[in-house]
Amino acid sequence: MSAVGTTRATPAAAGFSRGTQWWTLFVFTCGGGVVLIEPSPYEFAFFLALFVFMVSGLRLGAGGLVMIVLLMLYNIGGLFSLIPFLDDGDAVRFIGVSFYLAVTAAFFAALVQEDAQWRMHALTWGLVSGATIASIAGILGYFDIAGLGAIFTLHDRASGTFKDPNVLGTFVILPLVLLAQAVLLSGRLRLRYLVPMAIIVFGGVFLSFSRGAWGHMILSMALMTLLTFMFVAGPQQRLRITVLAITGIIGALVALAVALSIEELRSMFELRAAVVQHYDVGATGRFGRIGRAIPELLDRPNGYGPMQFRRDWFEDPHNVYLNAFAAYGWLGGLSYLLLIGATIFVGWRLIATPSDMQAFAIAVWSVLFVQILQGMTIDTDHWRHFYLLLGLTWGLFDRCARRPHHRRSPASQPASTA
Repeated sequence: MSAVGTTRATPAAAGFSRGTQWWTLFVFTCGGGVVLIEPSPYEFAFFLALFVFMVSGLRLGAGGLVMIVLLMLYNIGGLFSLIPFLDDGDAVRFIGVSFYLAVTAAFFAALVQEDAQWRMHALTWGLVSGATIASIAGILGYFDIAGLGAIFTLHDRASGTFKDPNVLGTFVILPLVLLAQAVLLSGRLRLRYLVPMAIIVFGGVFLSFSRGAWGHMILSMALMTLLTFMFVAGPQQRLRITVLAITGIIGALVALAVALSIEELRSMFELRAAVVQHYDVGATGRFGRIGRAIPELLDRPNGYGPMQFRRDWFEDPHNVYLNAFAAYGWLGGLSYLLLIGATIFVGWRLIATPSDMQAFAIAVWSVLFVQILQGMTIDTDHWRHFYLLLGLTWGLFDRCARRPHHRRSPASQPASTA
C-alpha cells in the first residue's frame, strides 16, 4: 500500500491515542519544511514526537542497532577531531547537530516497527504539507511577491523556507515521489495529488535552479517507477503505469517549454543547466579541492577537524565522503563508508522483499539511493531528510525481517489508494 492512501484501523497502542500520534507525527514532519530559522519547528516537534511515541512504545530491531553503532562510531570520530577546536563554537555546534541527527535516524527506525501503515500515512501527509508550504514560499520569493524575495530567495534562486536552494530542492523529492507513486498505483488523477505535485515541481525543484535537485528528481522518479512496475504492480497496473509514465513525461516537457517561454526563467535555466560550472573546475574548484585534499588526509588521522576544511581550502568539501574524513577523521570516515555500504545492501534487499509496506519502501529507497550518489557532489551529512530516509530504510528492513506474516506474494495486487 502506498502510504498516501487510506490505512486500515488497528487497535490503539498503549499510551497516547492513535489520533494524537498521527497529528504529532504530521506536525513533526511538516515542520521539516520550515528551517529558515534555527532551532527550527522541526527540532521542537521532534522532542514532542519522541516523548509521545516513547510513552506509547518504541522498539528497535537488530538492523537499527547496527545503524546506530555505525552512526555512533562516526560521531565519536568527530569528537576526537573536535578536541583541538573546543574553543570554536561553530565546530562544537557542528558535532552536537551530528549527534542529534543520529538520534532522529534511530527514532524513525523504531517508528515503523509497530502500526507502520498508520504512522507512515501521517508522515507522508506531513511531508507533503511541509514541501507544499516551502514550495509556495519559493514561488513567492522568486517572483518577489509582496516583497518576499529578500526572505525566500538566495542568489536569485528560490530557497523557500530553507537557507539553501539546494536543500529546498532535495527536501521536496520524497513527498513528490510518494504522490507520484500514489497516482501510478491508483490510477486516480485526484487534485489532492496533482495540485501539490505541480506546486512542488515548479516552486520547490525547478525554481531552486539546483542541478542536483533536477537530477535527483528525474532519477528518483524513474527509479521509483521502474521498481514499482517490477515488484509491486499487477498486470493491469503495469499497463496503467506505462501509460501514465509516458503521459507524465510528455506533460513535463510541455510544462518546461511553457516555463522557458518566460525570458527570466529561460536565462537562469540556461545558466544553471550547464553540467559544469566555473566554480567546479581548476585547482581551487570543487573537483580540484577533492583531488588535492585526499593525499593530505592520508597523513591526518583526525582530519582537519569539524568545520575546519574551509580554512585551508576556502570552501567546504562539497563531497560528503571527503567531509566524513575531513571533519570526523579516519574513524568517522571509515564508519561512514561502512554505514553507506551496509545501507545499500539493506536497501536493495528491502525493496525486493514482498511485504505490506513494499510500495512505501520502494519510494523511500528510490530517493535515498539517489541521495547517496548525490553525496559525491554535495555535503549531505547534516540534511535532516537524509536521516529520515536512512532511519526509515533500516526500520522497514527490520520490520520486514521479523514479520514474515505480513509478507504477500509479489503477484498480488497492492491495496488501492484513496
